[in-house]
Amino acid sequence: MAVEEEGLRVFQSVKIKIGEAKNIPPYPGPNKMRDCYCTVNLDQEEVFRTKTIEKSLCPFYGEDFYCEIPRSFRHLSFYIFDRDVFRRDSSIGKVAVKKEDLQKYHGKDHWFPLQPVCADSEVQGKVHLELRLSEVITDSGVICHKLATRVLECQDLPIVNGQCDPYAAVSLLGPSRSEAKKTKVKRKTNNPQFDEVFFFEVTKPLSYTKRQFDVEEDDVDKLALKVDLWNASNLKFGDEFLGEVRVPLKVLGQSGVHDAWYFLQPRDNGNKSVKADELGSLRLNIIYTEDHVFPTEHYNPLRDLLLLQSAHVEPVSASAAHILGEVCREKQEAAVPLVRLFLHYGKIVPFLSAIAHAEINRTQDPNTIFRGNSLTSKCIDETMKLAGMHYLRVTLKPIIDEICTDHKPCEIDPVKLKESENLDTNRENLRQYVDRIFNVITSSGVSCPTVMCDIFFSLRESAASRFQDDPDVRYTAVSSFIFLRFFAPAILSPNLFHLRPHHPDPCTSRTLTLISKTIQTLGSLAKSKSANFKESYMAAFYDYFNEQKYADAVKNFLDLISSSAHWDQKSIETPIMLKEGFMIKRAQGRNRFGLKNFKKRWFRLTNHEFTYHKTKGSNAKGEGALCSIPIENILAVERLEEESFKMKNMFQVIQPERALYIQANNCVEARDWIDILTKVSQCNRKRLSTYHPSAFLNGHWLCCKLSADTAPGCTPCTGGLPANIQLDVDGDRETERIYSLYSTYMSKLVKMQEACGSKSVYDGPEQEEYSTFVIDDPQETYKTLRLVISAVQTLEQQHMQYKRDKFRKTKYGSQEHPIGDQSFQCYNRQQSESSTYSI
Repeated sequence: MAVEEEGLRVFQSVKIKIGEAKNIPPYPGPNKMRDCYCTVNLDQEEVFRTKTIEKSLCPFYGEDFYCEIPRSFRHLSFYIFDRDVFRRDSSIGKVAVKKEDLQKYHGKDHWFPLQPVCADSEVQGKVHLELRLSEVITDSGVICHKLATRVLECQDLPIVNGQCDPYAAVSLLGPSRSEAKKTKVKRKTNNPQFDEVFFFEVTKPLSYTKRQFDVEEDDVDKLALKVDLWNASNLKFGDEFLGEVRVPLKVLGQSGVHDAWYFLQPRDNGNKSVKADELGSLRLNIIYTEDHVFPTEHYNPLRDLLLLQSAHVEPVSASAAHILGEVCREKQEAAVPLVRLFLHYGKIVPFLSAIAHAEINRTQDPNTIFRGNSLTSKCIDETMKLAGMHYLRVTLKPIIDEICTDHKPCEIDPVKLKESENLDTNRENLRQYVDRIFNVITSSGVSCPTVMCDIFFSLRESAASRFQDDPDVRYTAVSSFIFLRFFAPAILSPNLFHLRPHHPDPCTSRTLTLISKTIQTLGSLAKSKSANFKESYMAAFYDYFNEQKYADAVKNFLDLISSSAHWDQKSIETPIMLKEGFMIKRAQGRNRFGLKNFKKRWFRLTNHEFTYHKTKGSNAKGEGALCSIPIENILAVERLEEESFKMKNMFQVIQPERALYIQANNCVEARDWIDILTKVSQCNRKRLSTYHPSAFLNGHWLCCKLSADTAPGCTPCTGGLPANIQLDVDGDRETERIYSLYSTYMSKLVKMQEACGSKSVYDGPEQEEYSTFVIDDPQETYKTLRLVISAVQTLEQQHMQYKRDKFRKTKYGSQEHPIGDQSFQCYNRQQSESSTYSI
């Protein structure tokens, strides 16, 4: 989700690898071991939870999490919990990384010491205050100064134990501390509107001859206004602290007036210091990205260079896209935005065909085709992940779910065999799994996405043309991707391909490893497959398979998916599971008391229908869906304003007769459900153009006050243009990512330009410093580099101008940048230094 800023869109995303924890303090009992899981939080809102690792003080998670961040945040936090099946889970410690510090750890493994979890330090939200110092003439004719404090509103307060009933307590701190004055409690909202004014006596009565603000400076410096936010609780333990703000009165200055937003802060004693590693530590790899995307016309020069020329420049090594792959430190950096951009504009096949053909022509041995991590390999990998996700789900997910659920023993290494296990039984279990997965894969050719088939056809033709004496090369060129880089990795790590929510447990992971290695070898068509195994037990296991039978099946499958003939996908379309999970929905029908309540249900979305069920396993028990909505009946999917039911993260699925109101577990999940439901229903010709952002309650729409429940919507829908479910790409955002990479590696672009000039004049031993670059045609490459550098510099100037304009216009203390926003303070300091330097 993008945040709009005067024609510029801001995207935030984070990719996290949760590695392991170590030195967790032992449980205070005879067992000492703990059952730990880790959560990822935006401030205090949980957006991801790992599986629980049982009986360990050094739990290994090995889980990856990616999300688009749909709102502003102050901290990215990680909590380690100890699971307790009888009582509430207890927190062991946390890691809280400030937003402005995320770049310090970008893309690097880092051990973070766990800090104590203290309620007084867990704060979020902001408050709007207005302070006014005025003089009051008493009945005796003397003047005293009073401070009028207006508490207007708060935003984004935390929800504690499922509810938020906030109030504010205001007091004046100084030599004579005043008694706190409280606002009224606002029920069931974390965005309360208070608008209450409190008065405090600031100075003792002064003679009438004193001027209005002639107050001793030392006295003012000692005074501060304190505003505490509390959650009114019905529990015996008392109200819960939500955060505080301290405003020194010297901010009033000569005007005597101050109006600003403030971020809530923890109490001074909220964070207790602990010794390093006293609570253990957590290994994380965090990649935080923030893209500032301009309107589309800003990217036309760079986009034209990439799209219009890259697939057609001769040689392709002189193209803008190939040059990006040459200068990036990791080919994956370039592959991700390039593939998404070319997919978006329907030019991925000619581009991949061109760079694959060039790589094949540089390859000397047919047995080494696509063995390295080249730009071609990484781009095809990324294309298969994007275009083939549904293909993987319908092919592998059912049997992988079964393997993860059944936990059948499949260990065939005699050294690792448990005493209670039988080698022959394990070998038979593994063989059955391999056979089933192999048969599912080799019979799925007709379901392979068209874009993948087109790419495989190109690879096959290029390889066969280059190595005409090798009859199998047309197969190995394709199998090296579909088996080695697609099916085998998905079996090995199903969580990375969204086939499972979490990394498998160690026993299941071992089973999947053995299956993956066998499937990879069966699909490789190598001359001596037993020699592929370093382990003797794997070579012995492979002897169970009829080599010729499996080789024929693989060739038939590869022939089908690399054929130039296409088929009608609609005629073979089957229900594909797109997303599922628990959410809370508002009852659509009335119960016997005439009230509509909220219930937890298991939701499932396929490319055919959207359903909800009483429990997760309802289908397996033969129980039908409580409600089924055909995709063609989804007219719009939109967010629901919080004020409708005083509940966060709600959205509505609008049908012809009524809307289904649903609450997701967190803001990230809400965005994901809205996105996927919107995309899958965008081909519906009956889609609405307007909707009601609030609910129909008490006989009228809360948004527009119309009394007819069938009244047309009052707000334009936000669905956007139709798009393929998996290939929904923002072309401008991907071009901005590519610009950022070019900008990051500008020194390499310049060095490559130097290499072109030097190589065109003299080709001798002095060229060693440029040997890392592939330059087939120096003149053509030089020409492209000149255009790329010019386009990048133009965009860089536009970014700098935007930052200068923002620096001039933005007010510190505004609603967008409250006082206490350290990231904005840092930005302001940088811009101020930049402006001073430029002058």
